[in-house]
Amino acid sequence: EPWDIGEGGYQVGNFPAQWSEWNGRYRDTVRDFWRGQEQTLAEFAYRFTGSSDLYESTGRRPHASINFVTCHDGFPLRDLVSYNEKHNEANGEENRDGESHNRSWNCGVEGETDDPEIIGLRNKQQRNFLTTLFLSQGVPMLLSGDELGRTQGGNNNAYCHDDPILWIDWDNVDRDLLKFTQTLIDLRRRHPILRRRKWFEGTSVRGTNLTDIGWFRPSGDEMSDEDWRVSFARALGVFLNGDGIASSDVRGERVLDDSFYILFNAHHGPLEFRLPKVLNTAPWHTVVSTAAGPIPDVGRFMAGDQLQVPSRSITVLQRFREESQSRKRSLQSMPAPKLP
Repeated sequence: EPWDIGEGGYQVGNFPAQWSEWNGRYRDTVRDFWRGQEQTLAEFAYRFTGSSDLYESTGRRPHASINFVTCHDGFPLRDLVSYNEKHNEANGEENRDGESHNRSWNCGVEGETDDPEIIGLRNKQQRNFLTTLFLSQGVPMLLSGDELGRTQGGNNNAYCHDDPILWIDWDNVDRDLLKFTQTLIDLRRRHPILRRRKWFEGTSVRGTNLTDIGWFRPSGDEMSDEDWRVSFARALGVFLNGDGIASSDVRGERVLDDSFYILFNAHHGPLEFRLPKVLNTAPWHTVVSTAAGPIPDVGRFMAGDQLQVPSRSITVLQRFREESQSRKRSLQSMPAPKLP
């Protein structure tokens, strides 16, 4: 936890080699991105890929970044999407204690509500935060109870309580959120591309015309330097190349994995995304949709196809390596066209 009060107390990124740090920049950037703040896209990309701008210069690897959205201080995840202001009256300090700048968004109503539209948006925002966390390079840190929908009733400084404000209510567990979180954990566990040991380099992968990572606009075109500077941009496609992990396993063999195309839409409305034409070696399958709840809509897409990503949501597409290799072999075995 690389910060303390007083001048020079904030030391995120300044620890030496072999140290891992709670990444407060990750927390702040991810919160700002999903509440629709401007000028967040470029920094969001750094945080999502392990924060090389903070840790690479000291010789550290992506695991130096302990990524988190919430922790023991501040709002739990459900309150992060339900309250704009702290509500610490029960602490006995007239609501003067605790952080006042929480980078939270209540989705339209402060606190509890029975409005189904707001409840649905809050549920989706929780899934957005969890999906971002578990698909980011680095080490994910999950606050106990966030996977269950735990609330502190808007209290963001509840350390002084040993009562229902701080306890987990096991009789009111959000089963859908728990199942969704388990799906994300399993996805991360099974795929080394989501937990690389080395930094992405943006270089071409041997035997392919693709780089180890690719950044794309919703149109399917590659991001330009100017695109990263567009203040209102809140959408991005990220290609993670399973053939470009650049690591070996315990037997010294090259680590290979499926590839992923992750579509982020933090806009208030739906967006049409076109799959980049360079990603043309095999079909892409929908494996996660934060808009669809615990079970994503089944979808199958090819390069050049369009798909709609709902407002404030993530769609995760997976290209199975077996299908990609099979398609390559099929193309290679096709007879050459006869000349007239």
